[in-house]
Formats: sequence, C-alpha cells, structure tokens
Amino acid sequence: MNQTYPSQLLEKAVEEFSKLPGVGRKTALRLVLYLLRLNVDEVDVFSNSIAQLRHEVRYCRVCHNISDTDVCPICSDQHRNGSIICVVENIRDVMAIENTQQYNGLYHVLGGVISPMDGIGPSDLEIESLIQRVEKEHVQEVILALSPTMEGDTTNFYISRKLQNQDVKLSVIARGISVGNELEYTDEVTLGRAILQRTAFDG
Repeated sequence: MNQTYPSQLLEKAVEEFSKLPGVGRKTALRLVLYLLRLNVDEVDVFSNSIAQLRHEVRYCRVCHNISDTDVCPICSDQHRNGSIICVVENIRDVMAIENTQQYNGLYHVLGGVISPMDGIGPSDLEIESLIQRVEKEHVQEVILALSPTMEGDTTNFYISRKLQNQDVKLSVIARGISVGNELEYTDEVTLGRAILQRTAFDG
C-alpha cells in the first residue's frame, strides 16, 4: 500500500533518506519528521556537515584512508613504525584496528577485495600502489589483515604472488577470528590479539 504524503517536500526528503543503506521508508519518514521538529539552525548544521563531508573529505594519497588533508594523520605521524604496513579492505577496518590500540604501524586501504562474482578484479583495487610502496619505502613487513573469507584469502594470495620477489616479510592476522566473519564486526579484544599473534603467510 502506497503512503500518501501531505507535502511533496516531505515525500522528496523521505525518498532521499530511504536511499541510505538499511533505511526503509518507515524509518526514513521517522527521521524526516524528527528533523522537522528541530529548529532551523540545527537542521542547517546537520545539512551543512553532510555537504562539507562530501565536498571536502579526501583520500590519503599514500594509504587511501579518509583524511581532511592530502596525507592522513597516521601516515604523517613520525612516531608510527613506517617499516610495517597493514593491508585492509576498507576504512572501517582501519578504525577497528586503531580502536584495539595494539598496532603502531602504517596502513594500506585496498578499497575492497578480489571478487570475480561481483566483477571486482585486482585492477579495481589499490594493489599496484601497495606494490610501489613496498618497492620504494623501507618496508620490512606487510600484514595481510583481510577478512577470513574466500574473497579475502584470494586477495591475500594475489598480493603474496605480487610481492614474492620483494625482500619483505608477509604475515596474516591470527585466525582467532571466525572464518567467514567480516573484520569490522570482530570485537576489539579478539582483533587486537589477532594483530599481535599474526603468523607468517604461507600462501
């Protein structure tokens, strides 16, 4: 049954909110009605923050993490161990690992994993820039911290083949994380231990 709206502006706002992942039309309507109860200044702050986010947020030119500057705070932090690069699938994984407070190296965000079923190949990911970092920087270890799924394992294997001629240690996070689980949903204690107890990658 189609919802009847008393205002076309209300309907348009609901339509836009319902495009967000996990937000149905009922939830979208509840959010829009909540915004209507706020004063205009509060709504302006809300809408301006979203517009500013989209227009001004950048991706770090080194690791591809989200950043407000050309190089993110992690890559520019002189106190971090630049000889270790932790390879992750997405930005949420960087946040998850940082929350463990067990890792002090650098990161490299691939932007996904190899998934032929979804039409995602190596060229669609930031793999080549990772290889270049290992070649040009004084990298001693690459930690493959991808989710323990078939796609994650495929990506691990591909990266290991690309780095096989480099003098660099390859390791994977310990499998205390259940096979098939997404990294970002793993609790901080388990994830922290998995980083500390990483093992050599044997392909």
